[in-house]
Amino acid sequence: MATRVIGYIRVSTEHQADGGISLEAQRTKLEAYATALELELVGIEVDAGASAKTLNRPGLQTALGRLDAGEADALLVPKLDRLTRSVKDLASLIEGYFEKRFSLLSVGDSIDTRSAAGRLILNVLTSVGQWEREATGERTKEALSYLKAQGVKLGGEALGWKRTAKSDDSGRLIVADVRKEVAAVKRILKLRGKGKTLRSIAETMTLEGYQTKRGGQWHASTVGNVVRRAA
Repeated sequence: MATRVIGYIRVSTEHQADGGISLEAQRTKLEAYATALELELVGIEVDAGASAKTLNRPGLQTALGRLDAGEADALLVPKLDRLTRSVKDLASLIEGYFEKRFSLLSVGDSIDTRSAAGRLILNVLTSVGQWEREATGERTKEALSYLKAQGVKLGGEALGWKRTAKSDDSGRLIVADVRKEVAAVKRILKLRGKGKTLRSIAETMTLEGYQTKRGGQWHASTVGNVVRRAA
């Protein structure tokens, strides 16, 4: 008896057609694959103009619902990235659907979880994706720790400064002062030196027409940030 499969295809934009991933190209690929492997393609669900950032897509949810309803034994996709680009979401789908209940077939990735080899490939891809995400996080933490040890202040651009496109010998972006903002910083520090409270300084800065980094209104917390950075 032929395996019954539900096809699922997706494009991120309504008119996406580059790289052979148009809806029509994906549909043709699924139909040819089903014919070659003697699968019973009971239908193809579509998400046109849907991002892979979430699993909450009408076409995908319909496909999964049809699996739950017993209309098919497996989900067939042109490639895993049509299903999801998230390692976390893929792991969720495997646990909820493809670990024991249904099979997953991906044409472009040569995955067919009806076999032990297919399940192994899927598990390896998931594990590698998880490893890459964790390794990236570790490298980011190490880089931030190194910069802190070098005395580099991290975070957004401080009032009075902006990053340029130029880099120093260590590869760090060179910052340059912004005259109007530098004047605001000097005014704040002068008022603070006179014993003014953060709130009164904020009121003065607003009355005198000085702008914050984002052009918003001055608040005690905003002034406090400037004072702390200058310390």
